[in-house]
Amino acid sequence: MKKLVLKGRTVFGGSVDGEALVTKQSWATFMAADIYTGEVTEHGHQLRGKSVAGKMLVFPTGKGSSGWSMGAQALRFAGKAPLALVIREVNTQIALGAVVMRVPAVCNLDEDPTEVIATGDWVKVDADKGIVEVTRKDQT
Repeated sequence: MKKLVLKGRTVFGGSVDGEALVTKQSWATFMAADIYTGEVTEHGHQLRGKSVAGKMLVFPTGKGSSGWSMGAQALRFAGKAPLALVIREVNTQIALGAVVMRVPAVCNLDEDPTEVIATGDWVKVDADKGIVEVTRKDQT
């Protein structure tokens, strides 16, 4: 079984693996995710109704303001945070959010993760090394 290996930059260290949840839309935490379920509540969002809890969240970038970190921390305290963040392009909201959620996060990968990772793929993030390994769900 061939694995896809992506290399990028570390936002917050750690290593974890799990099932991918992918969106091509930017993501916000504050007022866009239910802290009790991890469910995306933002109207019109591709992930609306799906929970980020316990998933390897793959998305292009963050949106919103400094409230991002407050939403991220609320998700962590409720036990509904993603396991890891795989981000095409990091910004300050995401960087702070990854730190307060205390989840491994990588960014600026050598390929667009929203194009090469699909929801349901098995993803291992080794943020200490800046590596993302992907096993396609159709290859398991």
